[in-house]
Amino acid sequence: MHDNYSKMETEKTNPRTQQIDLCGTEEMVAMINREDALVADAVREAIPQIARAVDCMFETLKNGGHVLYVGAGTSGRLGVLDASECMPTFGVGSDMIQACIAGGDTALRFPVEGCEDNAQQGREEIAAHGIGAGDVVIGISASGRAPYVIGAMEEARKQGARTVAVVNNRESRMKAYADVCIEAVTGPEVISGSTRMKAGTAQKMILNMLSTASMIKLGKVYGNLMVDLKASNQKLEDRAERIFCRVTGRSREEARQYLQASGKNSKLAILMCLSGLDRTKSERILEECGGFLRLALEQAKEVGS
Repeated sequence: MHDNYSKMETEKTNPRTQQIDLCGTEEMVAMINREDALVADAVREAIPQIARAVDCMFETLKNGGHVLYVGAGTSGRLGVLDASECMPTFGVGSDMIQACIAGGDTALRFPVEGCEDNAQQGREEIAAHGIGAGDVVIGISASGRAPYVIGAMEEARKQGARTVAVVNNRESRMKAYADVCIEAVTGPEVISGSTRMKAGTAQKMILNMLSTASMIKLGKVYGNLMVDLKASNQKLEDRAERIFCRVTGRSREEARQYLQASGKNSKLAILMCLSGLDRTKSERILEECGGFLRLALEQAKEVGS
């Protein structure tokens, strides 16, 4: 089926920026900034659908399923970015939230022409990642018509997985393949068709919401602190110590001692400190509480009383 690209919002000419090539530098960047300011409103309109997608993602992960982002070009790169950042931020395994991009890893750095039109490659990604019933595939495409993404979503549904579409046009082709369709209509780009700009910004915001809200619901956050982070470098080790001190009111030296005793597990270190229980008992309570630190602290009080 031939797509009429001229009717897509993401392909239209923006009347507000038609003279941008005549602008001075400051007005040029101010013009881009004014357009960027419209993105948050477009995302806000899609909050009900984003919330539905979060609940779908959360249920999947809670029950041991996996999430796979699928995209081409900018959309694919943003999916890979979000998936890779979940590991250090929330301490999850690399298989929990995965991502694939049309053209493979080479496409992360270089354009691989024509790969987004390969629906078969999209279908093959589903088998390659072992996607089936109990999993979720999130297709990302500004136009909402990338064959690679549609192929993946179509195959995912055949295998019993649920599907979510993140698009920047209304009533796109991808909508027919999605259980939940998130439409963040950001309108014509500053440079016509350059969807790495407003459309890409909206996609990044939406993926932030999907992964962060899901992780909060999984107990990866205490208050607004990332208590499940992996302290894999100096910055994150320092953050883990500061989080420990913030929650417990103890010193940096005690933070280092408890983090060492807990195997650099921030939640476990905090629970051990505040409950006075040893590592084995603290680990058991955390497991019984599904990893939720707040619940574990309450249960530890009952154990100690």
